[in-house]
Amino acid sequence: MSHHNSPLARPESFDYTGVEPMQLTSGQAIEQFLNPQNVGDAAQPRFTGRATSFACGGALRISLHIDDSQHITEAKFKAAGCSVLVASASLLTSAIIGETTGEAAALGQRPEVLDHLAFSSAGGRAECATLVCEALLSAIATYSGTVRDEWNGDEVLICTCFGVSEQTIDREIREKQLLTIGEVTRECNAGAGCRSCYPLIEDIIEEVNSKW
Repeated sequence: MSHHNSPLARPESFDYTGVEPMQLTSGQAIEQFLNPQNVGDAAQPRFTGRATSFACGGALRISLHIDDSQHITEAKFKAAGCSVLVASASLLTSAIIGETTGEAAALGQRPEVLDHLAFSSAGGRAECATLVCEALLSAIATYSGTVRDEWNGDEVLICTCFGVSEQTIDREIREKQLLTIGEVTRECNAGAGCRSCYPLIEDIIEEVNSKW
């Protein structure tokens, strides 16, 4: 998968020619395609993520409006693709409204949950759920980068999804002799969200372990 800035068609103007609702395997999914929720752009300031598939030609953009407590107050999407992609985006954006960015990111890391919810018997369409989750994680990563840039707390903030500082990660690595990002995530939750902090966690791991 890769990302680019191609303009995306709104689902309400989507060309239904050749689209077979039988690609969808639940009444809920069909309803989401025929009457998609959360179409458009989130209010400013908004944080946007994009995902495209060269395999099927699907393209998606998700935008989020997030309040000061890191809760998603608005989630919108624009998509160009099949019925499964549109329905997946509608379902996921509805599910994350009211969630924290960490909670939404954790859901975004499990596209199989979204796929099973509505499309468990749609062979070969699981990539649509993955595409939607990639766009969501990209949007949250954009937000996370902004938060880190604007952070003025006493400790350097590394994982914005779960509020984990550099000092906490450093301490966990030293005390428990951690060697991988997975181990760090297990011990203090850093990196369990959008994963935009992975490079920063890797740097801390390398720096701490180089002193042993």
